[in-house]
Amino acid sequence: MSKREELISKYAADLKDKCKVNPDMDLLTKVTIGCGPSIYNADAATVSGSDPSELETVKKNFLLGKLGLSDGPNLDKGIDAVMELYGKSNRNKYRAVVYYLLTKHFKKEAAYK
Repeated sequence: MSKREELISKYAADLKDKCKVNPDMDLLTKVTIGCGPSIYNADAATVSGSDPSELETVKKNFLLGKLGLSDGPNLDKGIDAVMELYGKSNRNKYRAVVYYLLTKHFKKEAAYK
């Protein structure tokens, strides 16, 4: 099993165990690949749900950039909903899982087709 496959398995387990979500493995794989080399860097592989600058980066680079959403309060509400689902007390929020949940939340799966 490759390192990426191991990480995808870990992300799927997080989705099932912490978020109570049955993951679409094809979409999770595409989201993980879309994260690029950041998944292999311990710091970049996670998202700090309590750091406003980190959440702003998620909004700018992922929601506006990758998913092509329009800026507005609904983006912050979506990020808050995903952080709540992942568990605010959970310190290790994997970037690929957060991006997967945001993709599903905003129904933008087509961005990965």
